[in-house]
Amino acid sequence: MKLALVHDWLTGMRGGEKALEVVCERFPDAELFTLVHVPGSVSKVIEQRPIHTSFVQRLPMAATRYRHYLPLFPAAIERFRFDAFDAVLSLSHCVAKSVITPPGVPHVCYCFTPMRYAWDQFDAYFGPERLGAAGSAVMRPIMRHMARWDRDTSHRPSRYVAISHYVAGRIARYYNREASVLYPPVQTEFFQPDGSPAEGSALVVSALVPYKRLEIAIHACEKARVPLTIVGDGPERGALERMATPNTTFLGRLPDSDLRRLYNRASVVLLPGEEDFGIVPLEAQACGRPVVALNRGGALETVIPGRTGVLVDQLSAESLAAGITEAMNQTFDRQVIRAHALQFGRERFGDQMETLVASMAPERSGS
Repeated sequence: MKLALVHDWLTGMRGGEKALEVVCERFPDAELFTLVHVPGSVSKVIEQRPIHTSFVQRLPMAATRYRHYLPLFPAAIERFRFDAFDAVLSLSHCVAKSVITPPGVPHVCYCFTPMRYAWDQFDAYFGPERLGAAGSAVMRPIMRHMARWDRDTSHRPSRYVAISHYVAGRIARYYNREASVLYPPVQTEFFQPDGSPAEGSALVVSALVPYKRLEIAIHACEKARVPLTIVGDGPERGALERMATPNTTFLGRLPDSDLRRLYNRASVVLLPGEEDFGIVPLEAQACGRPVVALNRGGALETVIPGRTGVLVDQLSAESLAAGITEAMNQTFDRQVIRAHALQFGRERFGDQMETLVASMAPERSGS
């Protein structure tokens, strides 16, 4: 079976790209379609296959400003052609799920989330406090159009598979489609305890984007009087650095080896915002470290209160600070925490993804 893979964009190794990496390992002959590819930004396993890009790739400053071309994404994704393929697997958090496939070619969408900024997080990305009143007013009809297009093309996949039950609920709400659940892969064989003692600090590993709510983590650690290290980069870095106290250290993007060392030395790892799933909490737990997270979204499926971390009820610095203090005063069993994370390993994900692709019998070939 000739398989096509579709991913929104390839500009770094985040959670979605780590899932794609496992898929590429299991299906080395698959070809990859994406709006924008920044060479060298993803793993060699992904880079070494044929990668087809859209016209967005050729627009000015696309490598760094591709998000500015968001209104063009629907037209770009619909131009890809899949007549030479027997099946299509899209890995989508934006527009990849809306590719047009020929009759009889099955298309399964592995959905990270329906488009956040078009549906329920407009203000976090495009609100007046971010773009000003005029800029926000310009973006509102654009995002309304994107939401309508997203809904109107939701019938295109033959089947949806969600990364969590939380995302399956969003798919039902916005697309009126059912979705099974396949948890994303975690590098549990790489992220593991190294015997280091906790150093009395908190750690955040995240893209620096609005919905992650990293300002809450900064203020919470200030209230709890706990040093905070932030790993990651993104458009919010400047604003976050300006609001932070000397208690907060920004390290930018780091290789996994450095990240593993930081996980092992942190007393707690923080997840301040509402996540669709959350790979970082499980990487931390694979290292035996507890997580303090908001009691919503994917954290309900990855953190066990009292055993692998603490869940807080309010999206506020005060609530998160109380959770940090509670976690740091509690004794956690590192092996118990790690045992929980092992359920989410890469091997499990790869096996289940192989089963999923095998079920995509191409109708037009008669097989």
